[in-house]
Amino acid sequence: MQGMSERAYAAHAGLSRGAIQKARKSGRLVLFADGSIDAAASDARRAATTDPDQQSRSNGGAARQAAIPERTSRPDTNLAAPSISGPGDSSSYLKARTALTVYQAQERQIAIQKKKGVLVDRARAETLVFRLARQERDAWVTWPARVAAIMAAELSAEMEKTTGEAVSIGTGVLQRVLETHVRDQLTALADLKVSLE
Repeated sequence: MQGMSERAYAAHAGLSRGAIQKARKSGRLVLFADGSIDAAASDARRAATTDPDQQSRSNGGAARQAAIPERTSRPDTNLAAPSISGPGDSSSYLKARTALTVYQAQERQIAIQKKKGVLVDRARAETLVFRLARQERDAWVTWPARVAAIMAAELSAEMEKTTGEAVSIGTGVLQRVLETHVRDQLTALADLKVSLE
């Protein structure tokens, strides 16, 4: 036998025999003519064809742990050199994969909240708020014309009871006074800004 058996290579690589058998079936191992495993060539091929995240998990996450620079007693030497991730650096792959996973989780959470009715479409909400404000404004603008005659009659009757003399309050005068005050109030409310953030 020129190379290693599956068991020997599994012990050499720190993997289970089942993982070695899968690697053999998928062509990630280099074999000698007698079927034994060429350890050095197989290690290189496995490193080149294995997902860096998979390697990190099989190594117990060692690739994820960042090296911490030693601190010295001098404060000006405590600065660490910036780490540069290149194409062969597995940490950049892990960061990108983590960012993608977080993004997908947030997307799912938003979809669930929309289904539950917790979230609504912002443009639709702004349209509804604007429509409600316009309806309220229109109701207040027409209010003095609707109530002026009733208020004038009630005020006239109340003044007559109090003073004992016949008092007549003009409907048109009361309507103009009410319209002036309602428009002032609506102008003040127009400065109110609604923020949906």
